[in-house]
Amino acid sequence: MLDVRSVAGQVFVLQLALAVLLVVAAVLALVFQAQDATVREARQRSIVGAETFAHAPGTLTAMKSAHPTALLQPQAESARKHSGLGLNTVTPVVDTGHHVVGRVSAGIRPAKADERIAGQLPLLLGSAAGALLLTVAGTALVNRRLRRQTHGLDPAAMYRMYDHHHAVLHAVREGVLIVSSDGRLLLANDEARRLLELPADAEENRRPIADLGLEPRLSALLTSGREATDEVHLSGDRLLAVNVRPTAPYGGPAGSAVTLRDTTELRALTGRAAVAQERLRLIHDAGLRIGTTLDVGRTAAELADVAVPRFADVVTVELLEPVLRGDEPESGTTADLRRMAVRGVPQESAIYQVGDVIRFVPGTPMAASLESRRPVLVDDLRRSDTWRRQDLEGTQRVLDARIRSLIAVPLQARGVVLGLANFWRSDHADDFEEEDLSFAEELTARAAISIDNARRYTREHTTAVTLQRSLLPQTLPEQSALEVAHRYLPAQAGVGGDWFDVIPLPGARVALVVGDVVGHGLHAAATMGRLRTAVHNFSALDLPPDELLSHLDELVSHIDTDEARAASREAGGRGEGVEETVRQGTGSDTDRARPDAGRTGITGATCLYAIYEPVAGRVTLARAGHPGPAVVHPDGAVTFPEVPVSPPLGLGGSVPVETAELTLPQGSRLVLYTNGLVEDRDRDIGTGLDQLRTVLATGADRTPEQTCAAVLDAMLSEHPSDDVALLVARTHLLGPSRVAEWEVSSDPAAVAPVRAACLRTLESWGLEALEFTTELILSELITNAIRYGAQPIRVRLLHDRALICEVSDGTSASPHLRRAATTDEGGRGLFLVAQFAQRWGTRYTPGGKVIWTEQSLDEGRPGRGPDAADDVLDQWEDVPAL
Repeated sequence: MLDVRSVAGQVFVLQLALAVLLVVAAVLALVFQAQDATVREARQRSIVGAETFAHAPGTLTAMKSAHPTALLQPQAESARKHSGLGLNTVTPVVDTGHHVVGRVSAGIRPAKADERIAGQLPLLLGSAAGALLLTVAGTALVNRRLRRQTHGLDPAAMYRMYDHHHAVLHAVREGVLIVSSDGRLLLANDEARRLLELPADAEENRRPIADLGLEPRLSALLTSGREATDEVHLSGDRLLAVNVRPTAPYGGPAGSAVTLRDTTELRALTGRAAVAQERLRLIHDAGLRIGTTLDVGRTAAELADVAVPRFADVVTVELLEPVLRGDEPESGTTADLRRMAVRGVPQESAIYQVGDVIRFVPGTPMAASLESRRPVLVDDLRRSDTWRRQDLEGTQRVLDARIRSLIAVPLQARGVVLGLANFWRSDHADDFEEEDLSFAEELTARAAISIDNARRYTREHTTAVTLQRSLLPQTLPEQSALEVAHRYLPAQAGVGGDWFDVIPLPGARVALVVGDVVGHGLHAAATMGRLRTAVHNFSALDLPPDELLSHLDELVSHIDTDEARAASREAGGRGEGVEETVRQGTGSDTDRARPDAGRTGITGATCLYAIYEPVAGRVTLARAGHPGPAVVHPDGAVTFPEVPVSPPLGLGGSVPVETAELTLPQGSRLVLYTNGLVEDRDRDIGTGLDQLRTVLATGADRTPEQTCAAVLDAMLSEHPSDDVALLVARTHLLGPSRVAEWEVSSDPAAVAPVRAACLRTLESWGLEALEFTTELILSELITNAIRYGAQPIRVRLLHDRALICEVSDGTSASPHLRRAATTDEGGRGLFLVAQFAQRWGTRYTPGGKVIWTEQSLDEGRPGRGPDAADDVLDQWEDVPAL
């Protein structure tokens, strides 16, 4: 009760202060009243004394005598001393002639009044204390009841609770009613008043529910007191979902809380859902029925067939004339269109029939749609003057046919307008609305893609067949040195000659190739296939990058010569001039040769060839007229290493090809690309390289796949004018635990210790099953190196996807597999090596050669043990019996 933060406490303090104030005021009033009464009494006594003295016998005679003071002074002092009066009241003394002959003054001392007041104070204070006590007791009782009713809430909480209650009650979009246990309305919010159309005084007068004019079933439910959950009841033209819950369990008086929700709109929503579902089915059917053939006219007719009558009553489709010829219309063209389809009305009833050429008048909805590349809606054709500009007589026939609404949608595919689709509705259906625009646009977009595919089919067919046979690898080979991702995107003008490749090499090495053949079309693609095959063949010889590009340059020169001679014969003996033009195109930029690319038989190509060695993390690169690589280091730094550039393939002549070597830490990304990525008609190569650097630097932790996606998203134009080939390889190192190497002296006795060390290494790698074959292979190769080779002799084992054995020496003489004669004492060891190894070969180095073998790690390959060796010897029929 004494908590001043509660309403009861504040009221108690206020009443107590008021009671104290009233008591103090009463005491003061009584004090002032007593003082006033005392002063009045003293004044009256003073007047009586003065009058008595003035009219006393002898007073007049004494005042008229010669010495009045001597006669009156003793009498006055005697009267004052005996009566205690002061001379404060003045009374005149007059003679018989009414002349004032003197004055008499008398008064009372103030001490007399104070004593009288002091005598009354105990009674006064006692009465005040009793009154205060009664007031406090009454206030306490009142505030105790008030505290119980307000639950001890402070005024701010009560105000806040009331404000929230009021706001929620009137802002909620559900009707709320409170009904008493005797069926009277206690509370109704605004939504309930609206839904039930309640009178204004229904809540104030606590009117019975039965008197509110509600539907009988709803009224019975509200007064029954039973619980209800989402029961649907009719109220006027509305369907209400009613919920009823008792209020008593929640601390309130007996009664019911009722919520009302208008479900009338659900019927409209259900109708919209049905429309949306029907449109989804229509889109699905359009995907199945539109584009079944690669005929432009048939595809346009399929669009009209799908849309009538499920979306429109009449559909007309017109296409631009270049589309019919298989050409791509220029951007923004508004040339002549040809009507390709009419559905919904007989053709003779249409303004234009199928096959008619149409040029839409500027300002009409059709012309506006083609110009803006956006759908145009005319909700009421009768009020559209712009629509009638096209043909007054023809448009009147349309109106007479009760056509009332129109949507004109441009047919667009890959950013190019191909034609126009017009959807019409009659007065038998609802007029088109704004929400119909997006659906019409989506429907025509699907048809436009099919139309564009049909247009492109003939032009792209030959190129597509060539690509299927020889363009790019469909899958990359399995290898452990690099994690590789790639992209190839053809130019808008057609597939060209860009290519890439990933080629596994002996010794767990991998070759990366990116190249570009000048020009587009079948000739460029076929040339690319020849070059790709040549690169594979040269890679099989395990040539270093500079030698491989030199051989490839020579091959391209032969191709150029042959093609130039063929072109010269076709040109009537002008071959020397053509060939000379090609010879003068020497340079590092392939675009210098592009003006001549249109001449039949003339080729030009660039190539970048790199070999990655995962043991040392070393990359050896060479390039012929091709853009250099980008390297993304593990810390995110991007560099463009200097790789000496040679002339494009076929133009090098006697110019030597130079190489560059890079050592890359594990996790580096090597990015190879063609010039179509960094250079086009709107961007020079310097700007392109800067953009590439920015893109690569923003994602240090990207995977190769993510890097490819990010680069193309950031750098590829909407309509690329050149092919783009992109190869991203993340490097991996072959750990020291998977590499073993030994130096071998020229003494035959050194074979056994090295062989034993190799076997121990195989055991540590868990490759005991390969010990026999490996021992046999190493014995033969090391013995041959000691016998026929020169120092330094080294043996190296690599544990990769296969077991790789390498024996190197300082000579370039290479052994050859041959059949030994019956009288030969040797010559069979290399044959055994070839039988037991999955692959074997020779790789030449600047200081000699390396003989290598590969053995599969699985156990499915035969030939692991003495029995298998006997089987191999049995196959050699010439071997004499031992």
